[in-house]
Amino acid sequence: MFFLWYLLIGLFAGWIANLIVRGGGSGLIINLIVGLVGGLLGGWIFSWFGWVPESTFGSIICSIIGAVVLLWIVSLIRPARKTTV
Repeated sequence: MFFLWYLLIGLFAGWIANLIVRGGGSGLIINLIVGLVGGLLGGWIFSWFGWVPESTFGSIICSIIGAVVLLWIVSLIRPARKTTV
């Protein structure tokens, strides 16, 4: 049951992070991957400061912040796509 809960938190965190960084969602699978990896990254970043989220709300905030950092790092590495009309 906890695995399903982690997937839902990851999906929600990825969706919110994509809204913050890019202004729109990227799809179900991409949001899920970004949220799950962002949760790991956020937990690692927050462990530097000695803070460990103990509630669902703390886990969501940690995952969102980690996902935003992940998307920011990806945007630095990968150049923006040029669209032609």
